Amino acid sequence: MGHEFEIADRVEVDATPEQVWDAIATGPGITSWFMGRNEVDGGVGGTVKTAFGGYEPTSAITSWDPLERLVYGAEPEQDGRFVAYEFLIEARSGGSTVLRTVTSGFLPGDDWEDEFEAMRAGGELFLRTLVEYLNGFAGRQAVPVTMFGPVIEDWDRAWLALGRELGLAGRPDTGDRVRLSTGSVSTVDGEVYLANEQTVGIRTADALLRFVRGFQGPMVAMHHLFGDVDPAKQDELWADWLGRVFR
Repeated sequence: MGHEFEIADRVEVDATPEQVWDAIATGPGITSWFMGRNEVDGGVGGTVKTAFGGYEPTSAITSWDPLERLVYGAEPEQDGRFVAYEFLIEARSGGSTVLRTVTSGFLPGDDWEDEFEAMRAGGELFLRTLVEYLNGFAGRQAVPVTMFGPVIEDWDRAWLALGRELGLAGRPDTGDRVRLSTGSVSTVDGEVYLANEQTVGIRTADALLRFVRGFQGPMVAMHHLFGDVDPAKQDELWADWLGRVFR
């Protein structure tokens, strides 16, 4: 048993088609909003490679029309599993752009519903992060920080713990104004740009901070930091922070 799926979205961003294309079709651009570190070998027959958490999935580019359309996806696995991504760009007057996205594929097995729910929640976070990036950081390159925290047994309690750390009375919700301190850097103010059942995304003046329920149980920090950043120090800082908050 398995499940074919297709998730379509439409967003309008305050960015030019050139800025949108740079964000979705270059390694540094994708790295600034998606996950892990990315490399793009452009053109039909080229590849998009993502290195994340010890995995390096590679997708083949099947459509490459700069400033208009990009399609890529991995070859189906033996059990039929695959995911493909399509981006359609439409310029609007005044310098804004409409971006349409379609994520489609096949999930095998009897437990496909759990995986699909995680994919749906994560996909919503990635798209909203792309919107935040294009509206506030377009053209800038982020340093990605990916750290895996403790395995969570009680997720309701974990989201409440995150809320307390952000100065909230309950779990974070979209639109909340928050204040965060890692304990070793200055306190920063931000706003929750998305909160769903499995993810929380926070925008600050120089970062996009994301907390994700990992599919195998851990709390995962998947951040994008702009400016002069020491990746090694940030990795250490966030590893300590996750261990303290979610111990």
